[in-house]
This record gives sequence, C-alpha cells and structure tokens, in this order.
Amino acid sequence: MITLDGYGTLVAASLVLLFGRRLVSAIQLLRAYSIPEPVAGGLLVAFGLYVTKLFFDFEVRFDNALYSPLMLAFFASIGLNANLASLKGGGRPLLLLLAVVIGFLVTQNLLGVILANQLGFPSQIGLLAGSISLSGGHGTGAAWGAVFSEKYGLTSAPELAIACATFGLILGGLIGGPVASYLARKTKDQSPHPATEQLAAFEDPGTTRLITAPAMIEALAKFAVCLLVGNEISRALQGSLLELPAFVCVLFVGVLLRNILTTFSGYEVFERCNSVLGNVSLALFLAMALMSLRLWELTSLALPMFILLGAQALLMVVWAIFVTFRVMGANHDAVVIAAGHCGFGLGATPTAIANMQAVAEQHGHSHLAFLVVPMVGAFFIDIANAVIIKLYLSVLT
Repeated sequence: MITLDGYGTLVAASLVLLFGRRLVSAIQLLRAYSIPEPVAGGLLVAFGLYVTKLFFDFEVRFDNALYSPLMLAFFASIGLNANLASLKGGGRPLLLLLAVVIGFLVTQNLLGVILANQLGFPSQIGLLAGSISLSGGHGTGAAWGAVFSEKYGLTSAPELAIACATFGLILGGLIGGPVASYLARKTKDQSPHPATEQLAAFEDPGTTRLITAPAMIEALAKFAVCLLVGNEISRALQGSLLELPAFVCVLFVGVLLRNILTTFSGYEVFERCNSVLGNVSLALFLAMALMSLRLWELTSLALPMFILLGAQALLMVVWAIFVTFRVMGANHDAVVIAAGHCGFGLGATPTAIANMQAVAEQHGHSHLAFLVVPMVGAFFIDIANAVIIKLYLSVLT
C-alpha cells in the first residue's frame, strides 16, 4: 500500500486532470457525449486502482485534507459572482427550475420508498437512496445516515448513504452529456450562443483572463472570509431547525459579501479572478473525489440496492428529457440546464457545472444555464430538500 500526503495527492489530482484532458481530446466518443475531463480521467484512474486492489491486493490511499476546502472555495466563487441585480435576469426561469427540482425531489423519494418496500427494505432506506444522498450529496447523506442509525436502528445507514452518494456522483457525471447530446438533436434552437466577456465565468473555463497579483490577493482574501464565516455559521446552526451544510453557508456568505461591498462601498468585485479560482477549485475537487473512489467498497452493495439506484438514474434521465427540458423552454438553454440537472439531481453542483461546461464547449454557451443552475443546485435545493425529507419522515413514522 502507498499513502500519499497532501502534496502527493495534489500532484496526483493535477495529473488526473491532464490525463482526462488528453483522453477527451483523443477519444471522439467522449467529446460527442460531452463527458467532463475530470470525470473521464478520475473514473479511469479509480478503475485502475480497483483492478490493482482486486488482483494484486495493492492500494493507494490519498490525503483528502484539501477535498473540503476546494469544494467550499468553489461554492464561495459562485456566491462572490452572484450579483443580486443580475440574478433578477433569472426571474421566471429561476422559479421554473426551482419548481422542476422540487417536483423531482418529491418523485425521487416516492420512487425510493416504493422500491425499498418492494425489495424488503425499511422506508427510510428508500429516502437514503433518494433525495438524501443523491440530490443531497455526501454531506447530507452522512448527516441523515447518522440520524437514521440512532433514531431508527439502521446501523449501516451512514455507510449506505455514502455509497449511494458516491454512486450518484459517478452517474451524474456520466449521463449529463449523453442526455444533452440527445436533446440537442431534438431542439430547433441549433445556433450556439457566442462566448463573450460577459459570459466568461464558469461557462468557458478555457478563456484567457487578464489578472494582476493584487487582484488575486484581494480575491483570496474574500474567499478566506467566505470559508471562515460560512463554516462558523454552519457550526452554530448544527442541531437546530435551520441546520444547513457548510457549503450552503459559504455560498450565502459569498452572496452577502459581494452585494454588501458593491451596494455600500461601490467596490467592484473582479469576477474574472473569482471565476479562475472557482474553476481551478472545481477541477481539482472533482479529480480528487473521483480518483479517490474505493470502487471495491461499492461492489459490497447488495443487488437490490443496485436495482434501486439504477431505477433512480433512469428516473433522472426521463425527468431531464421530458420535464426539465420541456418546462425550461425546449431550446438550447434548456439543453444545458437539463445536463446540469442530471449533475446535481444525482451527484452534486460541481458535477452539474462540469457537465454544463462540457456541453457548452460541444454545443454552444448558455448564460442563462450558468445563472440559474448554480443558485438552484447549490442553495435552494438544500432548503427544499430538508423540508421534503422531514415531511416524508412525518408521514412514514
């Protein structure tokens, strides 16, 4: 067994990103289905490590100390780039996407509970393999898994939640591109939106952005404030009715900080610098998450759990094609939004952004998608999910 420290893990993640870029560049199929570079490289490395573990009993362990800070930095960048005045441009599409997502959360849990009962599992397992771990992600899954273990005697609930969230992260990154490619062939809006300076944030991570050292220092200071204050707020809310994951608090602090500075001091936030830091954090976070997957642990899931999770993946595909795409306008923007919904409906917001970046590069840019998906997928969904989970539990118990 080899154990990599923080520096070694950072080097490995960087190499995975470079490897993923070469893969996508060399393999037409990956480009055609808009598979994100971190997903392509990370999954192949994870599978390689699985083979070495299975046949040679050799394992590589990574130091994930940077995992959480990178994830939080990504969400800080979303908050710091969220100008409330410009968010008004989301308007009706933002509300429509929120309604679509709430409907999906309800349906996701309904499918989970029904299938869990049919397969002989308690109803709570259906919620764990529903919006708790899939739309909620690892953090929400671990938190509710501990609650289910203590309150309902489901001793394996935390491990099961993490496994489900990991499965969702993989599928969310794999199905978004193919769904978007299918929808792109169906839409009448075939004209890609040009990449302009206004669109150059998360839409096009490859865009060159002129940044000075003082601007980078200012951006790092704002990021640090978001992470510090957001984590403190999250700790203060633990155990209360308002408990929220740390990344939601960090994003909220970023929104407040950006708009307070802009409104009361006239300070202009350097969005290009924020987007560069956010894109770097996003890429490294996904690379670390995927290359660290212990696939041999997922194989320990019983066949009924694979059936349940497979059904959830199929539901996500059907919902994205027949609900998300159509409700959001059945146009090019809706194609990119549907790819994003696949990402955070099964995995996490970083996966959604990676999906949309890959789709935008292949089929054209969508400013609307990058405006509404991060706010719904990273902020509103956690509030809605918490309410829906508690309503389900009140009915089931």
